[in-house]
Amino acid sequence: NHCLVLILETQSTLRFIKFIIWLTLALGCLIFCRLIVICLSLTVSDCLALAEQLGTFTTLVGSPEYVRCLLPPLESLEMVVHDKAVESLGAISHENSPSDLEAHFVPLVKRLAGGDWFTSCTSACGLFSVCYPRVSSAVKYFRNLCSDDTPVARQAAASNLGEFAKVLELDSVKSEIIPMFSNLASDSVQLLVVEACVNIAQLLPQEDLEALMVPTLCQAAKDDSWHVRYMVADKFTELQKAVGPEVTKADLVPDCEAEVRAATSHKVKEFCENLSADCRENVIMTQILPCIKELVLYAHQHVKSALASVIMGLCPILGKDNTIEHLLPLFLAQLKDECPEVQLNIISNLDCVSGVIGIQQLSQSLLATIMELWRVQLAIVEYMPLLAGQLGMEFFDEKLNSLCVAWLVDHVYAIREAATNNLKKLVEKFGKEWAHATILRKVLAMSGDPNYLHCVTTLFCINMLSEVCGQDITTKHMLPTVLRMAGDPVANVSFNVAKSLQKIGPILDNSNLQSEVKPVLEKLTQDQDVDVKYFAQEALTFLSLT
Repeated sequence: NHCLVLILETQSTLRFIKFIIWLTLALGCLIFCRLIVICLSLTVSDCLALAEQLGTFTTLVGSPEYVRCLLPPLESLEMVVHDKAVESLGAISHENSPSDLEAHFVPLVKRLAGGDWFTSCTSACGLFSVCYPRVSSAVKYFRNLCSDDTPVARQAAASNLGEFAKVLELDSVKSEIIPMFSNLASDSVQLLVVEACVNIAQLLPQEDLEALMVPTLCQAAKDDSWHVRYMVADKFTELQKAVGPEVTKADLVPDCEAEVRAATSHKVKEFCENLSADCRENVIMTQILPCIKELVLYAHQHVKSALASVIMGLCPILGKDNTIEHLLPLFLAQLKDECPEVQLNIISNLDCVSGVIGIQQLSQSLLATIMELWRVQLAIVEYMPLLAGQLGMEFFDEKLNSLCVAWLVDHVYAIREAATNNLKKLVEKFGKEWAHATILRKVLAMSGDPNYLHCVTTLFCINMLSEVCGQDITTKHMLPTVLRMAGDPVANVSFNVAKSLQKIGPILDNSNLQSEVKPVLEKLTQDQDVDVKYFAQEALTFLSLT
């Protein structure tokens, strides 16, 4: 004991655990009897680490024959870190022999269930499913916890109700679990009962399901507390699979709480996919679509964003004609939304639409919306690479290439900057061969523009494109343009030339640096403008050309 306490005071938790493993191998399972006393002197973090490790000690105590030796220290740890201790107890319970389970594990669970502290009762709730076959009174203990005076104990019972139901016989589920479920569903812990409903519903035949479970579920879906309704919405598709699509579609009701609507919106696509094929289209068109149209115009941005992330998935389900007539107007409305996240969710899923209605049909509606937005919303500029990836290279070159080049000379600096960043992302997506054949010539042509801002933008583009186009294209096509612009009379252009040479210098061969770059930078260091001199000298130093 003294040795172990000394280790705890002077070493880290990890080293302590390693020491215990070594000592177990050396002295055998009896060492765990000493741990019962020592566990009470650990810090919480130490207890947490120890409880987690003890769940993996089966092989270290010799064999499953000695797993019972792990129970006392874990029971002691339960008082401090009950969640992790219960998790480890559950892990090793399957490795106990039947006789040891009967003689050691079951009494432990009984002690926890009858403990004076509510933490012991909550721990016992997670272990009843393990010992039920050997404890005839397990249901009685669990029933008592479901009606315990302590809300925390009832919460634990509600959280473990579904797992406990799985190990019971069907008759016991109907006679014992269902009454517990109904009582807890009308209690303050009803929030946790929704998840148990999924597990219990999977155990019942359809006729019992509709009679025993559906009324409680419908009540929860219309509960006064939005937290309960939110939980129903969050578990909606799981409930749908458990109780059947006929029940869930019959009880679909709109909800006025934003959080509930957001949770429901996330489930729209999956819910529709789970509907039976014979009624799917009719249910969507008559019951789902009116709610979707309302949510598209809803003021809460989280609801609209959640809907935008899944709504495109309805296109393959409804087919071409319904998508064009009913869904496409909703997509375009969301694309015009003020919330950038809504726009992003729509653009990132356009392939779902183009795969159903075709790229030509999509482009006729989409391009008009983009042209309407690009002048007033920077977001659509920033989303262009993503949009290009969704629509493909051929469509982009035909419809959107010129638009991206036009952004480079926009009078708003933020749009020019975003357009420059876009070029790099587009080259990363389509390749440097595409850049050389399609975009590079248009960019370099801007270097001769009388507007010095366009010349500076050209240099910014070169800085970006050199990173993705590689040495060959940079040396043959970009470097000559930069060197020629060094003679520009505008100081802003000249010092940006120096900064560009510093940027692309590491990409170039040393021979190019010495024969072409160095002379130009040395000449710029003699310029009359102080900024030109400074940046030229800085580039020479950075490139080690001084």
